[in-house]
Amino acid sequence: MWPEANGSVIVGRNMDFHQDLHTNLWKLPRGVDRNDRVEGKLKWTSKYGSVIAGVYDILSTDGVNEKGLAGHILWLAESEYGDPDPDRPQLAMSVWLQYFLDNFASVAEAVRWVEENNPQVIPMTDPTGGSKPAIHLAIDDATGDSAIFEYIDGKLDVYHSEDYWVMTNSPSYDQQLELVKKYEGLGGDQPLPGTCAAPDRFARATFYVHNQPEPKSRVQATAAMASIIRNAAQPYRIPEPGKPDASTTLWQVVIDLTNPRYIFESVTCPNVVWVDLKDLDFTEGSGDAKLDLVKGLAVENGLSGNVAHKFEKHKFHIVSIEQAKLIGEVAAKAKEGLDSTKPIEDRIKTVQEKVDAKLAEFVDAT
Repeated sequence: MWPEANGSVIVGRNMDFHQDLHTNLWKLPRGVDRNDRVEGKLKWTSKYGSVIAGVYDILSTDGVNEKGLAGHILWLAESEYGDPDPDRPQLAMSVWLQYFLDNFASVAEAVRWVEENNPQVIPMTDPTGGSKPAIHLAIDDATGDSAIFEYIDGKLDVYHSEDYWVMTNSPSYDQQLELVKKYEGLGGDQPLPGTCAAPDRFARATFYVHNQPEPKSRVQATAAMASIIRNAAQPYRIPEPGKPDASTTLWQVVIDLTNPRYIFESVTCPNVVWVDLKDLDFTEGSGDAKLDLVKGLAVENGLSGNVAHKFEKHKFHIVSIEQAKLIGEVAAKAKEGLDSTKPIEDRIKTVQEKVDAKLAEFVDAT
């Protein structure tokens, strides 16, 4: 987060993972009834519309609402959420971020609710059949406030301060804050590190975001943030076993929280697309809408520029804990029957078609 961008608060994030996440952008309006996706005890109706990046079209992983509150889910291997406690408000991983975007206009409001209710995140099965998901959440707003939520040894830790501008992956946030102090320009005398390790990316992003000249325009502020997150991105390489966060950067986002604009860039199809939230209809009853990036992004003749008019009506279905398990079983079964002699792209497409068919069943049933 860069809260000193000539009157604007600008945020950037990288999505790093070991396989394609089939990410599309979604417009989600006000007035939508949702629940915790665990047992349905916690229910709410969205107060605010949002634009989100949806992973596999089944969960929100990044986004911003019309009030300028943004959220970003990243991997944290140390995450332990504790045994499910039915006496606490529970939120499935799939809907954790969306709860905040639906209900709060500021970080302060969100932190107040968390401190008063001590919610518990319930892990879900990885629908791809890969690693056990382990995540933490950062939120930031148009005032320059920010907070990080982590579950360590079953306890919810909240780090709330306007001074917290950067979050990466492991280790836990309190340790990151200490590790960064040893580098030149950040309290120490060691040279700025250059590896892909999360603490090194944390240090580089912290240094560069605190050493920016005041931008003369919105475009310059956006370009500066894009350069910072690219410096903290990870190149294509063989994924490290058991470390989904130590993987290729798949896509990058820059968000203007002051004048809500969501900018998305894919690494594999590097056309930049953006949407100004003021150009979208978030009124109750306007319906969900999807910007198909999986099919629409292309180096030649693909989507680019302002894409507010390109969203098409489509239902966004956030999966429950049980549904994620069923999708995982479908994916595992589909993989068993694949012809290993076929190109990897064809095999991935076959599995995704099976998963999409199962997801369509859930959507049709709602």
